[in-house]
Amino acid sequence: MKKFLVIGNPIKHSLSPRLHNYWLQKNNIQGIYHKKLIQEQEIESLFKSNSDICGINVTVPFKKSVINYCNKLSGLALKTQSINTISFQKREIVGDNTDIYGFEQSLKITKFNGTNKTALILGAGGVVPSIVIGLNNLGVKNIIITNRTRNKSEILAKRFNLEVIDWGSIVNFDIVINCTSVGLNENDSLNLDFSNITNKIFYDTIYNSKTRFLIDAKNSGNQIIDGKTMFLYQAQKSFEIWHGIQPEVNERLNSIFYD
Repeated sequence: MKKFLVIGNPIKHSLSPRLHNYWLQKNNIQGIYHKKLIQEQEIESLFKSNSDICGINVTVPFKKSVINYCNKLSGLALKTQSINTISFQKREIVGDNTDIYGFEQSLKITKFNGTNKTALILGAGGVVPSIVIGLNNLGVKNIIITNRTRNKSEILAKRFNLEVIDWGSIVNFDIVINCTSVGLNENDSLNLDFSNITNKIFYDTIYNSKTRFLIDAKNSGNQIIDGKTMFLYQAQKSFEIWHGIQPEVNERLNSIFYD
């Protein structure tokens, strides 16, 4: 039986096992998908000691650090230096990035047009390069980034030609994207004041639709998008990489995973 898993810290919140096991069963594939809580120092031994693993998904905070344990990277993984999908192919460990695809699809289905739009990115973690490239692909050229640790923002800004502002500064934007892990825990708050902003798009890469970031934005009259759709489409692409089958993403998945 093929074995797959998702690694991260925290990992309890992950819905990847539910989704992938559903698709495995639906497509008559003999396999099992688990989630595993690990520490940074455990990554190397995980890769070396589990010869029966066929694929791994990677979530926060390991999307950059797993690069060191791959001996081949896809073009997108090289470009972003961020990996969320790993394949074990014979003697090769191949790192790939499906976050870009997932993010782009999540906005395309809303008919988002990025021409002449300004995006504000909150955070500087491993998913940010994927979001930046996705925004560029959708036509967004003016991207502003802010992070509590300004130095991390500046590194990304230099690499992707972004504008940096101090954490807490509020600028004009068309879409703001939370790329931090704030919201994984109930009542988490970014402690940023967007109360006077309306008729904008607030996007959270976390797939909990009840983050404080999104609740407050909706109450202020903004359009909100949680990370659920991005999650589904990045998973779809991972599944296709591993199995050569593109599973269906449809409304039925809502009742399966969000009951």
